[in-house]
Amino acid sequence: MVGLRRKIKEQEKGEIMKIIDARCRPAFLHPFFGAEDGTAEFETAKWLNKRVGTRGAATHFVKSRTIEGFLDEVRSARLTYAIVVGRKTPAQQIDNAFVGQIVAPHKELLGVAGVDPALDGVDEAIKQIDYAIDALKLKAVNIEPGFASPPRHADDRLYFPVYEHLSKRKIPLTLMSGPTTPDLSFNDPAHLSLVAANFPALSIVVYHGYYPNTAGLVGAAFRYENIFPVPDMYGFIAGGEPLIEAAKTFLQDQFIFGSSYPFRPIRQSIADFLAFGFTEAIAEKLFFNNAARVFNVE
Repeated sequence: MVGLRRKIKEQEKGEIMKIIDARCRPAFLHPFFGAEDGTAEFETAKWLNKRVGTRGAATHFVKSRTIEGFLDEVRSARLTYAIVVGRKTPAQQIDNAFVGQIVAPHKELLGVAGVDPALDGVDEAIKQIDYAIDALKLKAVNIEPGFASPPRHADDRLYFPVYEHLSKRKIPLTLMSGPTTPDLSFNDPAHLSLVAANFPALSIVVYHGYYPNTAGLVGAAFRYENIFPVPDMYGFIAGGEPLIEAAKTFLQDQFIFGSSYPFRPIRQSIADFLAFGFTEAIAEKLFFNNAARVFNVE
């Protein structure tokens, strides 16, 4: 633990270990992230911050309404990389080209594309994947089955051609899950196991950790080593403990750190994560090594 305490002091001085924040979005990315005062989305962003343990102002994220403000947040947290995650669902569509424009000029930023084969069709989704990876140089592809219309499970056969394409091209898949899924019955990690079993070469990064069904995700990730949990903001509240404890033992090579900014401050999330008491060697895996390997970061 002496080494870890030293790392905490280095963090405070800016002499930090490498850190990748695997889920980190600026407020200006979409109204959902609190881009404008007085909107329902702004109130939701404040509400989420309070629910997941933000200390201080629940409106801290307004600083990231400009690229300069967002970069200042990333740099003040001493992140090596911040991964900006795009989304595409019927309710929320972020242009992948916009994600590319945000991340391309800045060495600290990496991007993830969003596709929805239920909305656009499988062939079009695959075209969007190839464009995002080859032309925009994004690092992974995000799909949100539980937010589709109608909601679907991750093992819905509609997605299998997309998973196959990602697997063949060695492109990581990110799936979002959690308690805000419109129908909580679609927040079930049992369906994830079938995807992992059918596509063993596909790296599956799981945002929000299927909270509150975290124990189920621990079981799925125990069985399938191509599942990479990122509980992000839900790892810091009651119910996230199974994933945190597993990260200290058999999940240490699969667990990935994320803050879920703007719904939680980056610097606070790093400090709170260090306080879980990981050994120095494990902390380096969770903060950087695992994400670097999965997202093919040099």
